[in-house]
Amino acid sequence: MQEKLAQIVDIIKKDPDVEYVTGFTGGGGGGGANTNSGRMFISLKPFENRTASAKEIIGRLRKNLVEVPGAPTFLQPVQDLRVGGRMSNALYQYTLQSDNPTELNRWAQHLLQKLRTIPTLVDLSSDQQNKGRQALLVIDRPTAARLGITPQVIDNTLYDAFGQRQVSINYTMLNQYHLVMEVDPIFLQNPETLKDIYVPSSNGAQIPLSAFTHYEPTATALAVNHQGQFPSITLSFNLAPGVALGEAVDAFENATREIGMPGGIRGNFAGTAQAFKSSLANEPLLILAALVTVYIVLGVLYESYIHPLTILSTLPSAGVGAVLAIMIFKTDLSLIAVIGIILLIGIVKKNGIMMVDFALESERKEGTVPEEAIFQACLLRFRPIMMTTMAALIGALPLAIGHGVGSELRRPLGIAVVGGLIFSQMLTLYTTPVVYLYLDRFRLWIDSKRRRARRYGLKKNG
Repeated sequence: MQEKLAQIVDIIKKDPDVEYVTGFTGGGGGGGANTNSGRMFISLKPFENRTASAKEIIGRLRKNLVEVPGAPTFLQPVQDLRVGGRMSNALYQYTLQSDNPTELNRWAQHLLQKLRTIPTLVDLSSDQQNKGRQALLVIDRPTAARLGITPQVIDNTLYDAFGQRQVSINYTMLNQYHLVMEVDPIFLQNPETLKDIYVPSSNGAQIPLSAFTHYEPTATALAVNHQGQFPSITLSFNLAPGVALGEAVDAFENATREIGMPGGIRGNFAGTAQAFKSSLANEPLLILAALVTVYIVLGVLYESYIHPLTILSTLPSAGVGAVLAIMIFKTDLSLIAVIGIILLIGIVKKNGIMMVDFALESERKEGTVPEEAIFQACLLRFRPIMMTTMAALIGALPLAIGHGVGSELRRPLGIAVVGGLIFSQMLTLYTTPVVYLYLDRFRLWIDSKRRRARRYGLKKNG
């Protein structure tokens, strides 16, 4: 393993963007050193002194490290904050649980093989360790019955030899000592030792264990991990370049459905992937709550149920513009981008507020008709609308085009805000007056219906 590790370290050192790398074998967890695995820590050059991002460097190294046979290497960027999950070979985890370890091992292998055929997932690995060997003792029960040997006698004999049975306690004046019976440790390394074990029969004769049993070597797990109270197997994976986490989530769900995963085996994402699914589940409620809050505030401000809808009609174009900008620049719709879309709710609605506020004031104080009021609002509010939009757009532009350390985190926010502002500005100057007039006509139609119903009620009562 040390030779393989040395080869891997030499390949990584040759990358021009790597400053230094250290590696060691063992220390793989589980309370002891695992000499079958190794760990490395790679330090990259400062961001301004290298030509690629951490993800691009990992993709480049992944191709070179394939040349080392028998030592699969998994690389992942260091995370300042881990959202749950296990320490694994990749950033994202999917955990399978079942109360049947045999079925769990079998279906985890099926799922892993299926996922390896999906190109959007890379660095697939499992914490399933099935490289161990065990010897199953098979009893010839008819022969054992003829010899007068019961399974309980066999079990007691084997426990005496290999189970470290406590047989007595020696007491002294100052201490006490527990006496444990077992075979010499040198006989614990080979299953051939079973041939030297004798079992007492019903008549007292010592019968060799090999006379009525044989052992069968089989594969077994070196360790059985648990999550909660159930055995579990965790599959780890990374994303191919340009692939969003949402696509990987869909790929896992489709794979489990295609292989016919039984209901007794439960699969759930863990760590960052689980946090992603949870955030997706709450995002629609968050946006809906923001819209309801804006509607209530505007309804109280204008004392109307209709005109707040005119202002909210400016928001869909902003959302469409933000999503189009994210798609054009091939950026993920990350949580930061969603925050940008939520910010647009507060920025974009000011176009509608400026026009509707002026139009309503003109109707109420000067008695102008709605068509004339909204026309004057468009003329007189055009300059402040453009000034505020340009101020917000120019303020978000450095986030969208900025470079340097941490720019990849801020860029989706800037792209969403700039794209939403440009697209909504081009549309709302034309659509808001139209929506205002149609909703005002709808309001007048509702009022006429109410007056007609009130008059009909008065006539009926009279």
